[in-house]
Amino acid sequence: MLRNLANSIRPDFCPASWMMIEDGEVVGLCSLVRQPSEHGLDIGYGVSPSRRRRGLASAAVRALLEWGRNDPRVSFVRAETSVSNIPSQRVLQNSGFAPVGERVDDEDGELICWRADTLS
Repeated sequence: MLRNLANSIRPDFCPASWMMIEDGEVVGLCSLVRQPSEHGLDIGYGVSPSRRRRGLASAAVRALLEWGRNDPRVSFVRAETSVSNIPSQRVLQNSGFAPVGERVDDEDGELICWRADTLS
């Protein structure tokens, strides 16, 4: 699924995904989850269960935001978290995201919507 998503985005926007690497091993992924729109990127991320709670997701999200601040195509980054996923909410809060609303997804249930601006 991720390969198909990245392949569908890359012709219009590249890069579309970033690997998280620790000690030479891929331990997670941060990627765009839909086509960019309005100069905004929608991201998702995940870390291998055995590598969680080490700051890898936070480091990846902060690096992605820093990259976005230097790319004129990117004005803001959005993400969504489950209302019950407190660790992911903390990743976004600590990376400079602010909650901007909520929505209900047919598959994922209640979600918190987050946004971080990349323009100074």
